Parts: sequence; structure tokens; C-alpha cells
Amino acid sequence: MTPVVAKGIFALLIVGWYAIRVPHEWRAWHMPVRRTARDYREAAVILIATVGLGTLPLLYIVTGFPQFADYLFSTTQAWSGAIAAIAALGMFYLTHKALGTNWSASLDVRKDHQLITNGVYRYIRHPMYIAFWLWALAQAFLLPNWMAGLSGVVGFGFLYFLRVTREEQLMTDAFGEGYRSYMLRTKRLIPWIH
Repeated sequence: MTPVVAKGIFALLIVGWYAIRVPHEWRAWHMPVRRTARDYREAAVILIATVGLGTLPLLYIVTGFPQFADYLFSTTQAWSGAIAAIAALGMFYLTHKALGTNWSASLDVRKDHQLITNGVYRYIRHPMYIAFWLWALAQAFLLPNWMAGLSGVVGFGFLYFLRVTREEQLMTDAFGEGYRSYMLRTKRLIPWIH
């Protein structure tokens, strides 16, 4: 593997991500929102995550900026990134498949929203976040640049740590005891680990 191929794999990760996401986003636009927790914080963390997972790495791929933060390319590291990218897309697909019309990019509960507890949601409450963590890991391994490579971990880290508790509160408000019970039998991210 070469640095150019590694950058190409990362670009394909983004293309694959949007190929999976766009149909669901289109359907979501047509579903009325029943309850939301959107606010300035939500907009800010989405912007930070977008810059970290998309803008900075794409700037690096296209222009090489910031070149001063480059480090020696590792084929082993890049192959690890390719595996993480495939896993990210797989988890992303399975998450969207399980959610169907219940998906939302933001903190929304849609009209006729159902609590999904099957598929990848059987053991994990937030498989979409696992997909994003895998994306950030793939980015770190595929792009040998301290800033562009790690910006996904930092950007998505902000979103995850500032959002996950709010999201669970929104789900508890919407689904009450059903969601509380679901929380007791599942893990946020890693099944079977307490």
C-alpha cells in the first residue's frame, strides 16, 4: 500500500458513508419531528465533528496541508486503517438498516418513532457511534499526518462526549420505562463489557 492508495481508501470511506446515509436522510426529511433537543450546543458539536471527520482530512488529501504535521507512512498502519474503514461502513449500514425511518442526524424523535432493540441494537445502544469511532480510527491510520489524521478522534470525541447523555435523556423522555429497561440490558458501545 502507498500513501496515495491510503488517501484513496479514506476518500472511498466518505463516498461509501454518503451512499449509505443519503437515502435515509431523504426519508428522514419527510418524517415530522415529535420531540427535539436541537440547540446551539448540538449545532456546535456537529460542526466540530464535521470539520474533524471531513473538512481537515479532505483538505490534507487535496492540498497536503498541513505538511509540517506529516510523519513517516506505515504500510501496516494503513492496512489497519483499511480494515477499520470497512468495519465502519459495515456498522454504519447495519445501524441504518435497523433504524429505518427512526433515524435522525440530530437529537430528534420522529412522529411514530419506535424504540429499536433488535439487529445491532440488541446489545449496544449506540452502534452509530461505534461506526463513527471506527471512521476516526481509520482516518488516524490512513492519513499519516498528526493534525488531519487525529482530527477525527478529536472532532468526533467532542460530539460523542457532549451528546450521548443528552441523547439518552431524550430517549428516556420519549420512551420512559421501555428505554430504562433497554439501558439496563445493553451497553453504550461495547457489548459484554461492564
